[in-house]
Amino acid sequence: MLTHLSVRNVVLIDRLDLDFGPGLTVLTGETGAGKSILLDALSLALGMRADSGLVRAGQKEAAVTAAFTFPPTHPIADLLTEHGYGFDGDLIVRRTLSADGRSRAFVNDMPVSISFLKELGDRIVEIHGQFASHRLLNPATHLGTLDAYGRLLSLKDSVRQAYNRWHTCQTEREKAEQLLLQARQEETFLRESVQDLDRLNPEPDEEEQLVARRTALMNSEKILTSLGAASNLLSDEENGAVSVVNRALSELEHADTWAGGSLTDSTTRLGEALTLIEEVRAALDRAGEQWGDVAELPVIDDRLFALRDMARKHQVSIAELPTLKDRLADQLRCLESGEEALTDLRRTESEARQEYIDLATDLSQARHQAAEHLDHSVARELPTLKLNKAVFKTEIQSLPEDNWSETGTDSAIFLVSTNTGVPPAPIHKVVSGGELARFMLALKVNLAAADSTETLVFDEVDTGIGGATASAVGARLKQLAGTCQVLTVTHAPQVAAWGDTHLTVQKEEQDGAVTTAVRCLDEAARFEEIARMLSGATVTTTARTMAQELLKSASTTVQG
Repeated sequence: MLTHLSVRNVVLIDRLDLDFGPGLTVLTGETGAGKSILLDALSLALGMRADSGLVRAGQKEAAVTAAFTFPPTHPIADLLTEHGYGFDGDLIVRRTLSADGRSRAFVNDMPVSISFLKELGDRIVEIHGQFASHRLLNPATHLGTLDAYGRLLSLKDSVRQAYNRWHTCQTEREKAEQLLLQARQEETFLRESVQDLDRLNPEPDEEEQLVARRTALMNSEKILTSLGAASNLLSDEENGAVSVVNRALSELEHADTWAGGSLTDSTTRLGEALTLIEEVRAALDRAGEQWGDVAELPVIDDRLFALRDMARKHQVSIAELPTLKDRLADQLRCLESGEEALTDLRRTESEARQEYIDLATDLSQARHQAAEHLDHSVARELPTLKLNKAVFKTEIQSLPEDNWSETGTDSAIFLVSTNTGVPPAPIHKVVSGGELARFMLALKVNLAAADSTETLVFDEVDTGIGGATASAVGARLKQLAGTCQVLTVTHAPQVAAWGDTHLTVQKEEQDGAVTTAVRCLDEAARFEEIARMLSGATVTTTARTMAQELLKSASTTVQG
């Protein structure tokens, strides 16, 4: 609810600070005292259109700050979090307006756009009056308002889930149809490609292995020459290493015999060297056989050419060919079994669609029942509010399937007629300010329990009425204030008598300048103000008696 309003340099207001409490707050004062200026200031803080004419004459800037407190679970928490603003239950909105028309907005001392401030303001305060009325005048809100009134949010959530399931199935079916159609259009190419890739049978990393093998084979002549020379040096019968070492070993063995075994160690090691040399010679012979098959080069070249040609044909790299082979094979299998899978998807989609229709039908029936109940409830309020000839009707229409959504298959709009014989028209086309405000009051009394708006403002809802009708308006405002905070600007003493808090707006002259001042009245001052409202400038005994009766009647009714 609104807890504080600070106004600086707005029209006749120089400096004003007001605290607000729960329940019904009434604002009274003589015509021209500046009651509407307070509403203009509040509207400015809530993001309404700014007019530089609101800046007090001779001042450079006007500023309005409004403080609110809400439960931490209030719906605005989601909006604030979505835009990156923290929320702990306290909210301060501020708007400045310079004399040249420039405007700035702040939420909890953080700069925000005017559009965001307005979106936030629309959710926390509703102003109903001769020239301004929020939310319920927007037909786009009527369906949600009806659902909240009928306590249909759980059923509505089921419809939303069913709608999302249906459209998920629809998306999967459309995707499968598209893939199947594409596969059919490319069936010949697809089959030929799979056959070619099966014959080629590309292996992962095959290109790198082939290139490495080809490079090695191209150096095979040099390798074989060096291997042959090395082998000859080892195996030549006269001067080869094997022959030379053999002769040396034979001579060393003779010497060891003559030396009484003192050369045995050297003899042994030379024998081991001979064995190692013979092993190396055998390995060189085997290596020569390995590097001698240069006929393998054309085979490798043909394989590389085939791989590169296939990769070029499908516009992929050689490394991607194995994956391409698997993917095209999957597409071919999809083509062969796609019709059966598509039939399953169509059946699933049809079942999901029917589930949505069944739930949406239940929701539609519940909406018609809620609409009938709301129409009767509002109709009971209208005569008391001097709207005897008025008619209120909630019109629900079935939408074509193209317009079905997660909110169901219906649209809803509130219609009113204020004169006999005139067909009901959308409520936002009702132009009579007083009638409109009273219509909104009748609606709000019935919708209060389903509405998250914490603060309602009614501007001269008593226009054109008096007596018992005005008293009935006051009673309805009091009733409404039991569920939310209500502020009302009134000229009717019968309405003012119902207030929990009474503020009076007065003009004062100070240092040759006229300003607007607001006073919170105690019981005695309130009694005098209501008496003034009854009699005018001169308060009579009769007026005081009537004021006492009004206050007593309102108090008795509330207590009862």
